[in-house]
Amino acid sequence: MTQEEVATLSRCLAVGGVAIFPTDTVYGVGTEPDSREGLRRLYRLKGRPPDRPAAVMFFDLDLAFSALPELGARTREALRRLLPGALTLLLPNPEHRFPLACGPHPERVGVRVPALPGGLAPLAGLRWPVLQSSANRSGGPDARRLGDVDARIRRGVDLELDGGELLGTSSTVLDLTGFEDGGEWSVVREGAVLREQVEDALSRPRG
Repeated sequence: MTQEEVATLSRCLAVGGVAIFPTDTVYGVGTEPDSREGLRRLYRLKGRPPDRPAAVMFFDLDLAFSALPELGARTREALRRLLPGALTLLLPNPEHRFPLACGPHPERVGVRVPALPGGLAPLAGLRWPVLQSSANRSGGPDARRLGDVDARIRRGVDLELDGGELLGTSSTVLDLTGFEDGGEWSVVREGAVLREQVEDALSRPRG
């Protein structure tokens, strides 16, 4: 992956295009978070019900904090412990930001900040959030390689970025909506990050 490819991805997303790109887990498909047409195309390609929420991916944790200034200090500390990494975090969203990604639950938003090692490092140059989902048909297998992405999705997007072979296991979904007040959290879907790893990160004393 090159900086030029990432710049092309940025331009594609800026105009509401739909793109396939690698993450730290599986291949994703994304669009600009405020583009209703981009979202409509993305969901149609996936065969995904329109009332299902998506996630907002940031390529830098500080960008996520800037976009969600209402997050409390305890929740921010949890994010610093957990991210970047192969997690999708469900966070409180009192200002109903990124409404297209939230679907029928505007009071919470799913956030991803992937780890970008090695050849994926240039993606850190993407300075704007992406509304994204896994690049598979709804209910279908995740794509470890670009060639594993369903041909119907590949034909319908505006851009593909090949990041080689990925982990192949989807992100773990972690609910932190009750963490600020009561320290409550739960694993909604276990994936690339194990529950024990989450528990260790959140219980570790501050150093």
